[in-house]
Amino acid sequence: MTPRGRVILIVALAALIASGAVVAGVLATRSDVPSVKPRTGPPSLALDLGVRTDPEARALRRALRLYQARHPQQAGQIFARYRSLEAEIGAAFAAWPSGTLERLRTLASEHPHSSLAALNLGSALYWSREDADALTAWRAAARLQPDTYYAVYASNLLHPRFAPWLPVFVPSFPEPRGLSGLSPPAQLALLRRRAARGGARAKILYGVALQRLYHPRSAEREFAAAAREAPNDPDARVAAAVGLFDKADPSLAFGRLGPLVRVFPQAQTVRFHLGVLLLWSDRLELARNELQRAHDADPGSVLGRQAAVYMGALRMAGTG
Repeated sequence: MTPRGRVILIVALAALIASGAVVAGVLATRSDVPSVKPRTGPPSLALDLGVRTDPEARALRRALRLYQARHPQQAGQIFARYRSLEAEIGAAFAAWPSGTLERLRTLASEHPHSSLAALNLGSALYWSREDADALTAWRAAARLQPDTYYAVYASNLLHPRFAPWLPVFVPSFPEPRGLSGLSPPAQLALLRRRAARGGARAKILYGVALQRLYHPRSAEREFAAAAREAPNDPDARVAAAVGLFDKADPSLAFGRLGPLVRVFPQAQTVRFHLGVLLLWSDRLELARNELQRAHDADPGSVLGRQAAVYMGALRMAGTG
């Protein structure tokens, strides 16, 4: 197994526990792990509908599943019913390779500020073996709308040494009562209202939901606000550091998180999240050491159990 493959396995296994944590219903399960290697079959299509439940969103999700299951004609029939940019891009992919690249170039030109258009153009270019142009398109996707799923997806492709997606902060405190029984849109609305009313923990929980929906910049703002409101709260300070993690320059997050080991020497969250960021950065031995320290601080806590899952995944991948 390659080093990247080991990191992906570790993160995927550990996510089995993480997906049961705060605002799990908001997390749309992703089966796709972006990679720049495959070029057989149709190119990867990336669409994100967030927590939308309107008829078009439901239809486009169904079309995307059909496309991923290698039923492009059926997917194309659904995409053709709508005129949104997501639908037009989906229709272009469903016609692959007939006119796909030309259509995507046109859409990217018509929507020059869209990470959605740039990311998918990059995928079509890559499948067409126009690698240099694909890289340019992915860089544009990461830059144009950095607070989107498409920018995060592009970052996966631009920085393959790192684990896919971004690390999500794990609070050491429980979610509010009544949240788990709500639909994802209702969950998100409730968390937004609570955060707006004030309170560091409410802001942290809303930030976590935003992270899970691939809005890292918005999450970062919520975490920073929580830290300003409660500068002596380890959860708030650590969340603010984790929210800064950027694969293009992870030093900012590490520079903010590392010193908190001395500021909060007894806080399990500091060691745990330091281990998580090291894991995402493929620094596996250092990650294992920090996660072990976090686990030993309180094995029965939420963070202690999550640390154990990560360490178990490391052992399964032959690295711990």
